[in-house]
Amino acid sequence: MGLNDTPQADRVHIAFFGTRNAGKSSLLNAVTGQDLAVVSEQKGTTTDPVYKAMELLPLGPVVIIDTPGIDDEGELGTLRVRKARQVLNKTDVAVLVAEAPLGLCPADEELLRLFRERDLPFIVALNKCDLLDGNARDAGSKAGQILVSAKTGENIKELKERIACLGSPREPRLRIVADLIRPGDFVVLVTPIDKAAPKGRLILPQQQTIRDILEADAAAIVVKEFELRETLEHLGKKPSLVITDSQVFAKASADTPPDIPLTSFSILFARYKGSLETSVRGVKALDSLENGDRVLICEGCTHHRQCDDIGTVKLPRWIRNYTAKEPDFSFSSGAEFPEDLSPYKLIVHCGACMLNEREMVYRRTCAEGEGIPFTNYGITIAYIQGILKRSVAMFPGIAALMED
Repeated sequence: MGLNDTPQADRVHIAFFGTRNAGKSSLLNAVTGQDLAVVSEQKGTTTDPVYKAMELLPLGPVVIIDTPGIDDEGELGTLRVRKARQVLNKTDVAVLVAEAPLGLCPADEELLRLFRERDLPFIVALNKCDLLDGNARDAGSKAGQILVSAKTGENIKELKERIACLGSPREPRLRIVADLIRPGDFVVLVTPIDKAAPKGRLILPQQQTIRDILEADAAAIVVKEFELRETLEHLGKKPSLVITDSQVFAKASADTPPDIPLTSFSILFARYKGSLETSVRGVKALDSLENGDRVLICEGCTHHRQCDDIGTVKLPRWIRNYTAKEPDFSFSSGAEFPEDLSPYKLIVHCGACMLNEREMVYRRTCAEGEGIPFTNYGITIAYIQGILKRSVAMFPGIAALMED
């Protein structure tokens, strides 16, 4: 995926599930018109989820996911099944692939139960329908399932149309920042360039925020943290908003006059992913942490960690200094997220620029279901540094939580 493509987190995630040798990979290739997945007569060819960002007409930008067989066996098979089940947490549209001559097996029925449990839109595609006689075809149609053949191409177009119908957004998405500004406004972005920044480009939240500002017909002024004060003094016009990287929150707050709204990329993304209110409420759990309490710090992506990594080094240090306690920190990254959250007293999540909304809803809901406070990197940093109230002031409903 190129730098100018739709970010993966903002694409519709379409996942193909089923048992080994149901023809998931063959059907995926037929739907996309590309050889995205390896096809073999041998069971268990797909050993890990395979992700492909692409354009799928008439739906648009999507991520197609091929999963291991849900009936895989043995020690490795158990791990593969776990990875396939993890894909459910980020899936927007599920395609259950079964063999038309055999019908649905108990593993397929379990998948259907999981789809319904998650309120996940799904389609049942009975593959290999070219092997059926007329009576069996009628039975399949009456059951509300679509009969398809990856081999002959039968009903592939109809399957794509059903996927597109289920994957189409039903209501406008919340904007990152555009609803907070007006055409002609100036927005100043504070973006440190350190060892953790990707060589030759800005990190994804910064890219996406700049794009959203430009789409709102406003101007984005990008500075490093030590340039902020001078920029504001010589700008000639008061910016409508200053947005900072959370790691330099304290300096940005000190250099930004009180009459200029200030927030962070991480806080904006908490709102964008639907977890801002939960995160503001959850951060107060810092005040009741005790020695030995377990704190889970979650990173939505996997990247090479630097010696002063924010998730594994800086946040634990800041939390220890703030609480004067010695919590027990655990860490997760990428698709990994503990199934059992009961041991934890607090979950601190990144801004989740690499995770789609459905996965963040799943993670937040899991925490809420277990009664575990859930918060966000930027909100945690602002709270520790005593500037959270200022950082959420432009969201009246959220700001009121700070008065509780």
